[in-house]
Amino acid sequence: MVGRTRQGLFFRLFYPCRPREGAERPLWIPRYEYCGGLADFANRSRRWCAPLLSAAFGACRVPVSWNGPFKPGSARYPLIIFSHGLGAFRTVYSAVCTELASRGFVVAALEHRDHSASATYFCPAEAGEAVATAEEWIPYQRVPPGQKEFHFRNKQVHQRADECVRGLQLFEDISRGKSIPNILHGDFDLSVLQDSIDLTKVAVMGHSFGGATAVLATVKEPRFRCAVALDAWMFPLEHALYPEVSKPVLFINTEKFQTPESVARMKRLSSRNSQTKIVTILGSVHQSPTDFTFLTGKFINRIFSTRGTLNPYKGLDITSRAALAFLQRHLNLNEEFNQWDELLEGIGDSVVAEAPFCRSSL
Repeated sequence: MVGRTRQGLFFRLFYPCRPREGAERPLWIPRYEYCGGLADFANRSRRWCAPLLSAAFGACRVPVSWNGPFKPGSARYPLIIFSHGLGAFRTVYSAVCTELASRGFVVAALEHRDHSASATYFCPAEAGEAVATAEEWIPYQRVPPGQKEFHFRNKQVHQRADECVRGLQLFEDISRGKSIPNILHGDFDLSVLQDSIDLTKVAVMGHSFGGATAVLATVKEPRFRCAVALDAWMFPLEHALYPEVSKPVLFINTEKFQTPESVARMKRLSSRNSQTKIVTILGSVHQSPTDFTFLTGKFINRIFSTRGTLNPYKGLDITSRAALAFLQRHLNLNEEFNQWDELLEGIGDSVVAEAPFCRSSL
């Protein structure tokens, strides 16, 4: 966590690290308050849903080394700023972020402060004060009665994109040697990244609301060379924005979410830029890009609809490989990710080009 106001940044950082025997693994749900926020987002009673979620996921840990020693590469690492979906938070995409980090990326998974996260917080109090007075929580907020959803969500998507831009600016400050204190007092020192990130190779990525955020961020910040949008929720973006989207976007859709109108908006972008691609993963649902698809059993799946018919690990492979092929192409990486270029054309098992007609869950 950087900064003591709402304008600060809160993110989980995924990065290549050296193996460490007996390394601690971080909790997937960092605090119980997130369980309450997920209950609110699902429109369920906190009284029973939050304890249920805590019992189901409270002990789950991400299979990574917490505050592991950073592993310098032979060349500087490309950077990805990741934007979560509506009702999610910074750890919900650990599987895809971990996969990208293992392939040589530094990934900053933001936790947005626009009331779209299930819950989040900041620490306005100075160090040394009691924890009870040092945190201010920002709850999930539904569209206020009487307010049009587009205007509410459009304001949020602009704030989210601004936070993505500030994320990039933060890593620029680190590269310049500026001291960036972590208010949470973790053992990881951000200064180790000073000479390790290639700021000429930066992308923005996100799921659902985060997918729309990623598209908008490329307009606000030209240094984002491309965007990867996982099942993007295109509704919050104003129509006047589309002619301004000049950077290539990879839309990786699920089979059960998109509407014809949403896909038409994606095609409007692809018609202006031949490098913008749209593919759909068959047998997937809107929550398939999240970690929930790996963790939920039948009962939780009934509440959150987190699984499709496709094996979650196969879905992760398709998603990450398509993203890697796209990132290599547009960040000019010297890797072998182009071996998965066919996925960008919708060629492969369980993937098709464009978006087949289906009944949307919207």
